[in-house]
Amino acid sequence: MMRWGTALIASMALAGCDNDTIAPASEETAIAEQDGAMATNSIIRPDIEVVREEPAMQDLKAVIPFAEGGAALGPAAEAMLAEILESPQVAIGGPIVLRGHSDSVGRDEANLRASLARAEAVRDYLVQNGISESRIRVIALGEMRPIAPNATEEGEPYEEGRAANRRVELFVDVPDGPPAEPPIEPLISTTDEPSREIGGAIN
Repeated sequence: MMRWGTALIASMALAGCDNDTIAPASEETAIAEQDGAMATNSIIRPDIEVVREEPAMQDLKAVIPFAEGGAALGPAAEAMLAEILESPQVAIGGPIVLRGHSDSVGRDEANLRASLARAEAVRDYLVQNGISESRIRVIALGEMRPIAPNATEEGEPYEEGRAANRRVELFVDVPDGPPAEPPIEPLISTTDEPSREIGGAIN
């Protein structure tokens, strides 16, 4: 009997040890399974939209050609202006600056007047196509800021350079904040009335 009792007690003790070791193993298995399930889930919630910042809009700059001389808009100039009118820079409503230029042929006063006439021709086209005149500032620079030589080193006329200098530089400023109606600015023209004796072709 003593032997059977001892065996029974030993068997119960072993069963108790087995229960003690099995419980933690089951708990660890459950934790591991839970961790594995979490690892398979994305850390980004599907209902959160990733926002990417758009690059800031740049100011628009363009050169409107008057290569043939005069102040009338040619086909190339009108095509360029039509494209500019469709640009987002124009649509946002910022101020527009037009700087008229001429070549160096003729008197300074006549060239200044020619550059003004070109800038005004570009302004009129923009206004006729829906741009508020209050947004536009006109500046006449005459022959003062050439982008190409007007003559060769030998002193001969350089027609290609003169054609490049007959132009209007258009600049559209993109405002930093929301679009606002800009203040009305007077158009800039020549400070002194041109002399009545000045005439001839526009350069």
